[in-house]
Amino acid sequence: MSNWLKSRVVRLTLVPRTSEFYELFAQAGANALEAARKTETRFREYPNSSVAQADVKAIENQGDQITHDIIQLLNTQYVTPFDREDIYELATAIDDVVDLIEEASDLLELYGLESTTKHALQQCSILVSAVECLDRALRGLRAVSGVQASLVEVKRFEDEGDRIVREAIAALFQDSRIDPLLVIRWKDIFDALEGALDACERAAHVLGNVVVKNA
Repeated sequence: MSNWLKSRVVRLTLVPRTSEFYELFAQAGANALEAARKTETRFREYPNSSVAQADVKAIENQGDQITHDIIQLLNTQYVTPFDREDIYELATAIDDVVDLIEEASDLLELYGLESTTKHALQQCSILVSAVECLDRALRGLRAVSGVQASLVEVKRFEDEGDRIVREAIAALFQDSRIDPLLVIRWKDIFDALEGALDACERAAHVLGNVVVKNA
């Protein structure tokens, strides 16, 4: 290999592509928000929903691809916008949000439920609001614009979600006429939706640490 080619290769591998990280994180946030909104629509319109489980699954697959792209970029770049460990942790935390949203949507069909419940709809609405805040924070990450305020809102919605899931589970056991199998199925769904909201809070926590460390 000629000296010119060697220097050319080194220069190319050291060219910063930090803007691509921010763009990919913005895409990840937008994808998570689409998953939350589609799932909310799916629950609200169930059983004759305009959103099929395949639609939510496709969004989850897109999230996997974005996560893969972030990690691949991380593995090929010498210069990163913030700590490599934080980039990996944030990417996987957002991926977890989408995975758990898709899981909750899948259970709705898997269990063959005839209709939804008001508590599930409340959970979905809160989840959408939390992911909206996470998406806004990710879009503002480059300029650190309004990130902390959005992350505080995520925590507020997570607390509200905790209250709703306690009410939902309590309501399941208040009526002795409810089929025990139905109780188990709905508890699984409530837990899955709460898990997605918890994952959203974890992603917000990781993002908050990034902002503090790089302010």
